[in-house]
Amino acid sequence: MFLFLWVYTFVGFYPVSQDTIPLAEVEVYAPALDRFAQGQKVISWKKAELTDFQGRSLGDILQEQSPVFVRQYGAGMIASPSFRGTSAGHTAVFWNGLPINSPSLGQSDLSILPISAIEEVSLQFGNAGALFGNEAIGGSIHLGTNTEFGKGLQAGISQQIGSFGLVNTNLFAGFSSKNFSSNTKVYREFSKNNFPYKDLGQIGTPEIKEDHAQFEQIGVVHNLAWNLNSSNQIKTALWWNKTNRDVQPVMGSNTNDAQEDQSFRAVLDFFHFEEKSVWNLKTGFVKNEQLFNASQNNSTQYFLAGDWDQEISDKWTSKLGARYTLTKGDLSTYKADDERIELYHSTKFSATENLSFALNLRQLVYSGTFAPFTPNLGMDWNFWNTNSQSLQLKTSLGKGFKVPTLNDRYWNPGGNPDLLPEESLSGEAGLTWSKKGNLNWTQGLTYYKMSVDNWILWLPKGSFWTPENIKKVSNQGIEYLGSLDGAVGTWNWELTTSYTYSKAITTQGTDENDKSIGKQLPYTPQHQANAKVQVKKSGFTSSIGTFFVGERSVTADNPRMMPSFQLFNFGLGYDQLRLGKLHFPLSFQINNVLNTDYQVLYLRAMPGRSYQFNLSILL
Repeated sequence: MFLFLWVYTFVGFYPVSQDTIPLAEVEVYAPALDRFAQGQKVISWKKAELTDFQGRSLGDILQEQSPVFVRQYGAGMIASPSFRGTSAGHTAVFWNGLPINSPSLGQSDLSILPISAIEEVSLQFGNAGALFGNEAIGGSIHLGTNTEFGKGLQAGISQQIGSFGLVNTNLFAGFSSKNFSSNTKVYREFSKNNFPYKDLGQIGTPEIKEDHAQFEQIGVVHNLAWNLNSSNQIKTALWWNKTNRDVQPVMGSNTNDAQEDQSFRAVLDFFHFEEKSVWNLKTGFVKNEQLFNASQNNSTQYFLAGDWDQEISDKWTSKLGARYTLTKGDLSTYKADDERIELYHSTKFSATENLSFALNLRQLVYSGTFAPFTPNLGMDWNFWNTNSQSLQLKTSLGKGFKVPTLNDRYWNPGGNPDLLPEESLSGEAGLTWSKKGNLNWTQGLTYYKMSVDNWILWLPKGSFWTPENIKKVSNQGIEYLGSLDGAVGTWNWELTTSYTYSKAITTQGTDENDKSIGKQLPYTPQHQANAKVQVKKSGFTSSIGTFFVGERSVTADNPRMMPSFQLFNFGLGYDQLRLGKLHFPLSFQINNVLNTDYQVLYLRAMPGRSYQFNLSILL
């Protein structure tokens, strides 16, 4: 008999939901982000949708196909996300349920999270401190790998070559039976990044070629799952990644900095299934090593978590759990340990088939200090449904928080152990209209408003800098997401679009004479948009995409503005080339088709038109 069970991983940091059946019959488990996320906006890409971005980074897909602004320091250089006008440190990032932000910096570099290692990506927008805990003020990013049973032997190799010395190689192999699944990926990505650009830092702005931005990355990802019996399952995942970069200098400079980043992530899950409940025990660790020139900075996080998800009745479901985290930092100027305990509880009430509510609660204690108690209340209401159309209202109100990072508290000199956590209060409301027929429409519009208090700012104090809880920021804006698809004869087509208006201003600065008060935050565009048209027929796929980024200020008082820019990309692919059991997908891409000269950050050169050819051999 089919049973409706809900499975989720990692102490509420990765809520999941799905209808499933007894474990012996289950083939695929895929955690769903919206388990208790009523009222919040979520967008996702599965493995097939990530194919166009093979050989590229997570930052590329976020910039080109989402409302998230990505601050890029150059090709292959540091890339950090900005959700709804917040900073990179206000974005929580997870891999298979493990939080992977650096505990010393409080953020992740998207340029060293390659799409080659990832099989699904989900973005959650807005305050989610009650669901995901620390740093989830602006939003959260969830990366995952898939587990498949009963597929037999699978293997393949993918090769990309392109402009500016690009050479990427990816190999994978796996085997799965009814109750056992194992797969491994190995990848190497390399680019000289020797692109030409106009050097605005030199008199006459001569065109020169970048000669210090080489990028090399290698890594291994391994997944294993074993159905012990109809009630128990073990899953594990490992990810090792190493990146070596020549740090691209700013225009007019000839610095020769080099950076090496190495990370190792491991997670082990045990699931026990009962008729209307699921127990999950999770343990894992994340180890980061960074060598910048001669400066070594290392950190390790250990996790132990457990939770219980149950169906109380047809209308009520809940989860209850706890997580313990031990962090050890060994950096160039300090050594420090940090212990955290989190308790959380979530309840979902389905009043009707079309109306549901969720209440989420979380309390974190770090180094003996209580973080702000964090509640969130959300609602999903499908208040109009016909055979072909529906209209849904999503609304939520909640708090978020960010604990000061290790660097904030312990950097020597300047660390401030008395810092308070940053706190946020936010609300949002969104309408989504869907229509099915010859043309399938989905249109969604969300309004959000947020305030962030105790914003941490590093300020000069004598001969060094120190952080203080000195700033308040107000964020509000609108986000639009739309899709339209249909067919013309044997041609299938799809259009996806997004637009974001974001007003993020400082409401309290260092003093009453602070010129940043009332001004847009630095490198925070008010306007951002993207669109993509894709056409398919008989195995051929053609696409044209564009993304626009509006003006951004360089400094907090806004005297210098970076000009807006718009880029266009083109793609062409064919996936029906076969020889016996072998499959040969082919694709070709042109990025920045119009060879637009632009910068994301001031005096950080970006490449012009580039080409990439992709060939895969799949068994």
